[in-house]
Amino acid sequence: MVRYLLQILAAALVLVMLFSCEDEGYMTSTDAQLQFSVDTVTFDTIFTTIGSTTRRFTVHNPYEEDVLISRIRLAGGDASNFRLNINGYLGSELYEIALPAKDSIYIFVEVTIDPNGQNLPMVVQDSIEFTTNTNFQSILLEAYGQDFKLIKGERLETTTWTAEKPYLVYDYAYVDSLATLTIEPGTKIYFHKDAGLYVRGKIIANGTYDFPIQLRADRLEPSYENIPDQWNGVVLFSGSHNNLLNYVSIKNANIGLQVGTIENEGYASVELTNSKIENMAYAGIFALKSKIYAYNDVIANCGYYATALLVGGEYEFYQTTIANYWGNYGAKVRATPSLVISNVLIVENSSGEQISYNGDLTKATFGNSIIYGNIGNEMELGDNEENIFNYFFDHCIIQAPDTLDTSNKDHYVNVLLGSDYDPRFVDPYDDFNYELDTLTAAKDVGSAVYSKLFPLDLLNKSRTSDDGPDLGAYERIEK
Repeated sequence: MVRYLLQILAAALVLVMLFSCEDEGYMTSTDAQLQFSVDTVTFDTIFTTIGSTTRRFTVHNPYEEDVLISRIRLAGGDASNFRLNINGYLGSELYEIALPAKDSIYIFVEVTIDPNGQNLPMVVQDSIEFTTNTNFQSILLEAYGQDFKLIKGERLETTTWTAEKPYLVYDYAYVDSLATLTIEPGTKIYFHKDAGLYVRGKIIANGTYDFPIQLRADRLEPSYENIPDQWNGVVLFSGSHNNLLNYVSIKNANIGLQVGTIENEGYASVELTNSKIENMAYAGIFALKSKIYAYNDVIANCGYYATALLVGGEYEFYQTTIANYWGNYGAKVRATPSLVISNVLIVENSSGEQISYNGDLTKATFGNSIIYGNIGNEMELGDNEENIFNYFFDHCIIQAPDTLDTSNKDHYVNVLLGSDYDPRFVDPYDDFNYELDTLTAAKDVGSAVYSKLFPLDLLNKSRTSDDGPDLGAYERIEK
């Protein structure tokens, strides 16, 4: 009996040894090749010390058998600038990852770049290594970083921002009432979510054609290139005078440039020239009882108003393009006109009561300009019939119904009205290009009075070298 028991035990031991020598159902070929959704994970320019957005890619098993990945690791190990999340595991290295047949896993990657003290984009590289059945594969990681000067909730005395390094504003930069912020040509200023530039003193941002000044959000990935509402914008408080914005680009905020504040006495004033204000969630220019002198500007693509001039004030816009083709950012259809001019503003306070603010509109002049967009009426006039309401359009294209009476020469001279006079911008929807296309109605129909005052357009092209000046900020020069 004992002999039979020993035979049974011996047989069982052989079976255990046989099964222990099996590969547990995993593919054992050294030719096994994982498949990846990318061969390189790239991070566009990010700010040093500030964590990046997250990139992800998939690792796929193309076989009918399960695969055991022996090891996934960052080549740079714990010293790497990159961080991994491998199927929920946070770390630089992971062993024995089972990948079922015809299945995939996700790997998430982030990066932080240390400052190098130089005003140059830097490239940080690493790789993720995969070992499967002694077979080695890798995915390249690369990130482009930029050192910066951090401004976080600062009250600024008189100072100068230079183009040596970009500026990154967290929370706010506040220019005090007796201070002047000078911004040199070529300076780049990036704003974090909800941050803004608030001016009670004065700002002198004097860029050039070759070295414009940029104010935009700090998300630099291509997918954020034209997304609005990423930061608050620039506010010039009432009492802030003699501001200058020349060759300045303001992008992707809530309100690009607010000129004047209703709760403060007095007015704000700014000279806005050769500049672009684009892709705002609410308004490009929002002016309250203030003064603006502007030429060669593009104000475009805003969720409500491209330009709102309210509670009176004094405004001059020459060779300006106001173009609103909002609609690429969601299902909501814009119903508000691109340009609003009014000597009154009615708001509702916290108690639900309506409060009316009124002021004299001593001047609102538009010369050689375009007011156009993708709804039927792109202009609204609001007159309380109590205060001064003085406006004037001279040699302009206006997208408005034919019912708009333009017979009063005190208000309209040589105005081209409606869709029959489409300025035909090159590509207002995808590339946001508001230069004039071949069949534009704006060609050579402007007044020479303004072209003599402003002989060069936004791209430094001559307005005086052909049959006549074009309307708007861009001159079309035929080849």
